[in-house]
Amino acid sequence: MKFSLIAAVVVLALAQGSFAEELPSLERMSQYFEEIKTKMTQELTDILQNQDLANHAQNIQTHLEPLAAKFQEQLKTVAANVEEQIKPMAASMGTQFQPMFQDFQTQLEAIVQRVAEQAKAITN
Repeated sequence: MKFSLIAAVVVLALAQGSFAEELPSLERMSQYFEEIKTKMTQELTDILQNQDLANHAQNIQTHLEPLAAKFQEQLKTVAANVEEQIKPMAASMGTQFQPMFQDFQTQLEAIVQRVAEQAKAITN
């Protein structure tokens, strides 16, 4: 199972590299996907005939659980580092933009007041 997954990834990576070198035609892409579908169907059939699917799944789960925990821990660390860097920047930007927002609000209030005065003048 591991070998077939690795083989599928390698085949996809090699195909990706060869496709990146030239613009593939629609027919070539269709043929490529058909080959991938055939290969994956054959590998799945072999696995099911082998009747070790439950064992393979358990092995994969056993190998992936520690990796997932490690990845989650690294992700928490990265998130904390990013948060530490962004908080001061956000505070700095807030203090920089506050005077601009106040000025903008003052200008909008003046415009609204002028429009209201002009509307009163028109209705009178």
